[in-house]
Amino acid sequence: MTKKPIVALFLDIGGVLLTNGWSRDLRKRAADTFGLDYKDMDERHNLTFGTYEEGKLSLDQYLNRVVFFKDRPFTREDFKAFMFAQSEPLTEMIEFVCRLKQRYPLKIAAVSNEGRELTIYRVTKFNLKRFIDFFIASCFVHFRKPDEDIYRIALDCAQVPAEEVVYIDDRAMFVEIAQGLGIRGIVHRGFESTREKLKEMGLEIHA
Repeated sequence: MTKKPIVALFLDIGGVLLTNGWSRDLRKRAADTFGLDYKDMDERHNLTFGTYEEGKLSLDQYLNRVVFFKDRPFTREDFKAFMFAQSEPLTEMIEFVCRLKQRYPLKIAAVSNEGRELTIYRVTKFNLKRFIDFFIASCFVHFRKPDEDIYRIALDCAQVPAEEVVYIDDRAMFVEIAQGLGIRGIVHRGFESTREKLKEMGLEIHA
């Protein structure tokens, strides 16, 4: 049976379009930069970060629990500026998705786990709205991957059958869960491999 053409791309943001927003490596870097006890910071982070990503805490509330539960020799604004400054674009992938959207009538959605302030900063800083039609961010919909409901919300917003969607994420388990709902999936290991897999699915950009 011939598969239906792809009419929508669902994309993770961190690790696919941008560097990760607040990963373990970045938290270690923050601990070194600001002279924090990383083990204590990481334990506190793990206990509360999911709540922040689900949009149930502000960034200030998260930082109150993880960093500013006692006096520090640096300001909250200094720490937040450091957090925001760690984000960088994955330019090849962004440009490729923009070109795909120009060539094909694709709906493009971001399906990401991220807190509100980081999401808004990253969307604005890197002008992601120029090619992403809607953002199914955990902080907006109050579900986070691996909850299947975040993918169902994305399908409802796109109004596209699951078999006509490709979901791209750098975490294999999240791709597997989307595939369990009938969505086609690509585990993102780098620009070249993802481009080749999309080509196999009928989405190709000529040089």
